[in-house]
Amino acid sequence: MNVNIMNVDYSTKIPNNVDLSADRQVLKALEGWHPGYIDWWNDMGPDGFQQSLVYLRTAYSVDPRGWAKFDYVKMPDYRWGILLAPQEENRVIPFGEHFGEPAWQEVPGEYRAMLRRLIVIQGDTEPASVEQQRFLGKTAPSLYDLRNLFQVNVEEGRHLWAMVYLLQKYFGRDGREEADELLRRRSGDTDSPRMLGAFNEKTPDWLSFFMFTYFTDRDGKMQLHSLAQSGFDPLSRTCRFMLTEEAHHMFVGETGITRVVQRTCEAMKQAGISDPNDIAKVRALGVIDLPTIQKKLNLHYTLSLDLFGSEVSTNAANAFNAGVKGRYHETQIEDDHRLQNSTYPVLKLVGGEIKRVDEPALTALNMRLRDDYTQDCVKGLLRWNKVISTAGYDYKLTLPNVAFHRQIGEFKDVHATPEGILIDDATWNRRKDEWLPSTADGDFIASLMTPVTEIGSFAPWISPPKVGIDNKPGDFEYVKIET
Repeated sequence: MNVNIMNVDYSTKIPNNVDLSADRQVLKALEGWHPGYIDWWNDMGPDGFQQSLVYLRTAYSVDPRGWAKFDYVKMPDYRWGILLAPQEENRVIPFGEHFGEPAWQEVPGEYRAMLRRLIVIQGDTEPASVEQQRFLGKTAPSLYDLRNLFQVNVEEGRHLWAMVYLLQKYFGRDGREEADELLRRRSGDTDSPRMLGAFNEKTPDWLSFFMFTYFTDRDGKMQLHSLAQSGFDPLSRTCRFMLTEEAHHMFVGETGITRVVQRTCEAMKQAGISDPNDIAKVRALGVIDLPTIQKKLNLHYTLSLDLFGSEVSTNAANAFNAGVKGRYHETQIEDDHRLQNSTYPVLKLVGGEIKRVDEPALTALNMRLRDDYTQDCVKGLLRWNKVISTAGYDYKLTLPNVAFHRQIGEFKDVHATPEGILIDDATWNRRKDEWLPSTADGDFIASLMTPVTEIGSFAPWISPPKVGIDNKPGDFEYVKIET
């Protein structure tokens, strides 16, 4: 096969760099799936903006030096493609029992079910977030933010295509059935919800959206990094290219929260408010107070922690041993990549106390990935706290303790404060509104969510960005809204 893997073929209905035109069976299957996908997009994609021209980037190459072009496009006409990172010559499996063997180009029979499940779970998260964010366009704080929302949405749609390609090409009839199911489930639906908890929550406002793209998309980044190590080469290459796009989603979250924090600090300073905890005074300025931002952070961080599964997991051990799912930056870790005799410290509940216990590293892989995730999350907090301290305020946003507000794993049956102090049910019920967004907090944030669609204007609760997208000026028309 000597097609130019770097460039994408746009001559077929489904743009791709996998030579689909020579793979009639898979092309036919994907063309058969396409109308259902467009129906799903029209039903569940951004509400009210399907006919708007949006300044979006589309991948035309998988060369990291320059892979996207920007242009106006209506979202249903976006060219969702199948894009794999270039194949590494002579790639070997970097971990597990098959360490050092050639990477698989086909699915090994004994790992078929395991691989399919991992691909389906990853695939299910992609349309879920589009569904969760469906109505946000109606309250966008600017055209710049509106465009970023839609960019995230179309790329989550492309990530669904990426997983569906793998299902259709490598998993036969089972794969086709799973691909159809991905379009049937709906976020938050009582009868057929999405597979993971965080993807059935509502995203009611833009602060939630920024928190989601910062914290929950970062879980996606960690999972994609682990799958990018996979011995199944097509999955590895798919995830490597998805990570290129995922970076923008986290950028939207990190800079979004930075801009909210910045605006709040500016408004407090102008009004001469010296105490960031004077919530009523700060809210009267029409900005979101820092304690409420902390509560939102607590919620989204803990929901995202649950996505890593149980701290100690035989499933994770099996996937690692099989060579199917590795660790974050597996090839950069200095050990034997088999973990047969290694241990890893895990936080557990021992005799009513939270303690660190050494567990076999193989079964503690989820914990390790979650620790990597937490370290990655801290970077944004340093930036946000710098904005606060530079403005002269003594207030720090912090990540809550991992025992706080958990539905999965070691701490699902206990209550703890954000500091990690165990408390009883009565105390939790009395105090949880101090730590998590209350109905009143949600109502206040919702009251600020009035759309701003004038070119170059921004809602009063958020600062403009430092630079535009694609080096565009501040007054660029990122979305052409039909009137």
